[in-house]
Amino acid sequence: MKIRRTPLPAQPATPRFKKARKRLLSFPRAQETFPFGPQVAVYKVDGKMFATLAIEEGVCYSNLKCDPVWALALRKKFKSVQPGYHMNKRHWNTLTLDGSLPDPLVRKMIELSYVLVAPLNNLTKKQKRP
Repeated sequence: MKIRRTPLPAQPATPRFKKARKRLLSFPRAQETFPFGPQVAVYKVDGKMFATLAIEEGVCYSNLKCDPVWALALRKKFKSVQPGYHMNKRHWNTLTLDGSLPDPLVRKMIELSYVLVAPLNNLTKKQKRP
């Protein structure tokens, strides 16, 4: 069940924002909440955060959990992947969703973030397939 407690941010949603939001909400038991106000959407599974999504001055940003080794490699390779803003820098990356990252990579990073947080041992086989 997907719950949205407040409206989306007041800024117009970009196509990249809409695509990322749709993907984040596609996972079993994913919820969209706004605990920090309407400007930052927080995505949770079973009460645990696996992503954030925000628009600032027309640019979309997302915090995603990541394997620490892969997080460093991505930061070295892509300018639009930075240490997680207001997050544990070892385990979280902030992505600037400006089109500079390949879509398959963004999808994979979103999926990994969900998998790292979701208690997969409690999911059925059908639920484990995003």
